[in-house]
Amino acid sequence: MNNNQKKKSVRLTFAPSDKSGEYGVRLPKREVIDEEYEVNEKLLYENTAKEADKIEKELPIEEKELQNEETATQGEEKETQYEDDSLKNQGTQDTEEPLEKNVRLMSPTRMVIRRFFRSKLSIVGLIMVIGLFLFSFLGPVVYTRWGETDLDDSGKIDYSATQIIYTRDGQEYTVQQVVETDRKYNSLDGISADHLLGTDKEGYDTFVRLMYGGRISLTVSFLAVFVITILGVVMGGIAGYFGGAIDNIIMRICDILICLPGIPILLIIGLILDNAQVDGSQRIYWLMIYLTLFSWPGTARLVRGQILSLREQEYMVAAEAMGYSVPRKIFKHLVPNVMPQLIVQMSLSLGSMILYEATLSYLNLGVRAPYAAWGTMINVISTDSNILQNHPLVWLPAGICIVIAVLGFNFVGDGLRDALDPKMRR
Repeated sequence: MNNNQKKKSVRLTFAPSDKSGEYGVRLPKREVIDEEYEVNEKLLYENTAKEADKIEKELPIEEKELQNEETATQGEEKETQYEDDSLKNQGTQDTEEPLEKNVRLMSPTRMVIRRFFRSKLSIVGLIMVIGLFLFSFLGPVVYTRWGETDLDDSGKIDYSATQIIYTRDGQEYTVQQVVETDRKYNSLDGISADHLLGTDKEGYDTFVRLMYGGRISLTVSFLAVFVITILGVVMGGIAGYFGGAIDNIIMRICDILICLPGIPILLIIGLILDNAQVDGSQRIYWLMIYLTLFSWPGTARLVRGQILSLREQEYMVAAEAMGYSVPRKIFKHLVPNVMPQLIVQMSLSLGSMILYEATLSYLNLGVRAPYAAWGTMINVISTDSNILQNHPLVWLPAGICIVIAVLGFNFVGDGLRDALDPKMRR
C-alpha cells in the first residue's frame, strides 16, 4: 500500500432489527482517517443486506491491512526496545561484573599489614627481631650442654713467654722464658665441639652466655618501653584533655625530668646498689626502673600534642553530649586514635633502650658475673687488651647481636610508620 494513498477505517457493529429480525448495519461511531471518505449513517442503515455484505467484505480487508501494519510497526518498536534494553543490560553487566570480581573491601588493619610487608627493609627487620627472640628464648631449651653459670673445669695448660735481657761480662744476652701454668678452668678456649664459640676469660661458654644475655637485654628493654609508654599515655592524656593549670603542671614536671643528667645519676644509683649488696641479676632491673621513671616525658609530650588536636573533633562533641565519663573519653575515644604514633615510637625506642642497657652493663652498672648480658660480655675488653686483640670471639658476637637488634627494631619501626601513615600511597 502506497504511502501517498489515504488510509481509512470504519468500525461496524451488527444488531438485529426490531420488526423483521434481519441483521442490519449500525454505526454509532466511525473513525474516519480521511475526510474525503465519508459515509452517511442514514443511508447505511437503509441499505439492504447485500450492500451491507459488500461493505463488510471491503472494509475488513482495509482494516486487516491497517492492523497488520500497526502490529508490524509495534513489533519493530518492541524489537528495537528489546535491543536497546539488551544493550543496556550488557553494558551494565560489563561494568558491574569486573567490579564484583576485582574490587575487594579491605579493613584498615589488613591495609596496614599489606603496606608493611611491601617494604623489604621491614621484612628484613622483622626476620632479625624474630630470629633474636628464637635464639635467646628457645636456644637454651634446645642447647642444654652448658648452663649460664656452668664453668668448664676440664682444666687447661697455658704457656706464656717472657723476654729477659741481661748483661754479663760486658755482653748483652736475650733469653726467652716460657712459663707453664696449669689452670683449673678451660678459659679463652677456641671453637670446638664442646664450645661452639669458645669460652671467655672465666671459663664460661660464650655461645650459651650469648643466649642468656639476649634474654636479659630483650626482656629489660621491652619492660622498660611498655612502662614508659603507659606512664606517658596517662600523663599526656590528662594534660591534653584538661589543659589549663593541670597541663602546665605536668609539662613543667616533664621539663625538669628532661633536664636531669642521666649517666651521673645512674653512677650514683650503682654505688648505692653496691653498698646495699643487691644481687647481680637484679641490678639491671633497678636501673631500668629509674630509666622508666625519668624517661616518660617524651611519650607524654607526643600524646598531649595529639589529644589537643583530637579533642575538638565531632565525635568528642558527641561523646560529651552523651554524658560519657572523663576516663572513658580519654582512654576509649582519644588514646586509640594516638595508637599508630605510639606503636611507631615504641618500636623505635626498643633499639635505643637496648643500647642504654648495653651501655650500663659496659660501665659495670648492670648485670654482674656469673650472670650474662650483652653489655657485660663486651665490658671485658675494657680491662684486658689481650682479649681485644687476640680473642675476638669473646666480645664480637655480643656486639653483633646488639647491632642486629637495634637495626631490626629500627627497620620495623620505619615500616610501621610508613604503613600507618595515610598519606603514603605505595
